[in-house]
Amino acid sequence: MFENHDGPNVRRFAIVLALLSLLALGVTASMLSNVRHEQEIFARLTQHLPKSDLEAARTLSGELSLQSGLSVLLGLNIIATAVAVAWVVRGYLSNKRTLEDVKVYSADVLASMDAGVITTDRNGRITSINPSGKQLIDIDDESVGRTLDSLGNRHALLAEIREEVATYHHPIRDRDYNLDEQGHRRTFRAGCTLLQNRRGEEIGTVLHVRDVSEKALMEERLRRMERYMGLGSLAAGLQHEIKNPLSALTLHIQLLCERLETTTQDDEVDELLDVLRTEIHRINDVLDGFRNYASTDHVGSSSVDVAVLIERLVRLLRPQAEQQSVRLHIEQSVELVGLVQGDSVGLEQVLLNLALNGMMAMPEGGALTFRLSRHEEQIRIDVRDEGNGIPEEIRPRVFDPYFTTRSNGTGMGLALCDKIVRQHNGSIDFRVIDSETEGKPASVAGTEFTVLLPLSQPE
Repeated sequence: MFENHDGPNVRRFAIVLALLSLLALGVTASMLSNVRHEQEIFARLTQHLPKSDLEAARTLSGELSLQSGLSVLLGLNIIATAVAVAWVVRGYLSNKRTLEDVKVYSADVLASMDAGVITTDRNGRITSINPSGKQLIDIDDESVGRTLDSLGNRHALLAEIREEVATYHHPIRDRDYNLDEQGHRRTFRAGCTLLQNRRGEEIGTVLHVRDVSEKALMEERLRRMERYMGLGSLAAGLQHEIKNPLSALTLHIQLLCERLETTTQDDEVDELLDVLRTEIHRINDVLDGFRNYASTDHVGSSSVDVAVLIERLVRLLRPQAEQQSVRLHIEQSVELVGLVQGDSVGLEQVLLNLALNGMMAMPEGGALTFRLSRHEEQIRIDVRDEGNGIPEEIRPRVFDPYFTTRSNGTGMGLALCDKIVRQHNGSIDFRVIDSETEGKPASVAGTEFTVLLPLSQPE
């Protein structure tokens, strides 16, 4: 995770300084030995000199003494140098231990983070990754030393933002990208900044990755709730401004039809009147659906056995399913699932809408599966079809009111399902099934809607 470029230089300097000190100490010891040997020889020579040469001998003895003093002084300097070298080595070892402690401390801090932290060099090669990053991106230590491109298309955004930061030198805070893991969508939020050394030189980049799937799901639900809360007053205004004139229009069309039946038998007029009645009926249905979606009435509160609702729904749908060559299946866990507290009529409407959507997605037949299980303190209901799935570009708008891809649809079915499930303190979501997630042939796809409802009496 950390690189110490100055460590080897300091180590080499300390070794060279120690060697020079030892060499100087050896030279000094040799010089002192030679001076002592010369003094011994000089002492023996002066014993046999005549008195006339003693003055010259004393002068030579003084010079030898001066050399001896210089040698002692040099020795003291060498000793001081050796002490200094010892302190340098001690400081180096102390700094090395401190650096190791900092590395361990920093590694522990990074290991405790929920976000993944990845460092790269200037060429985009991974130099380090913390444990959370390994888990989020699903890589191991062998990826260190490889480029970000080796992570594949699933995490291609990481290589893109690293390249952008390295080119323009501007940090990137939050970039979201989605992954489909076993049919469940996961949202990751990534960012990147430059990595510099203490001299301000660019040496690479730092990327951080977080799993914000839960946060993204909550934000999506909040957006739905905001849309729902804003429709209350609009629904009341539409009911007053449109419903009343529409009722009067319906009455007058009925009176006109009765009058024309006694005066003329024009087929073209009858066809036009049928179109008017059909369109008025459609407008009424749209207004009723909008009113039901925007109403703030509390749902009923009673113990509901979801398994019984599903069995009753399957019996109701079986004739239509046989006509469309759709096979209906019920899968239920062995253990008792439990009951939910809520409105049986509203929950049955949710299951009916999901089932009808699944059957419409399979015009050439297929299997529609209801799976009932227990998920912690919730009941989980999965409604799965084998249709063509939902195109990626419209998935964020699936639960929006008045959004539909069918010419004869109102676009209120899934929006109303979302509202009813939220009134029961539950959640609804979907996943698109493809050949990669299920290991089936490429022609097989589908959609699975999942409803989670809290148990009325947790066991």
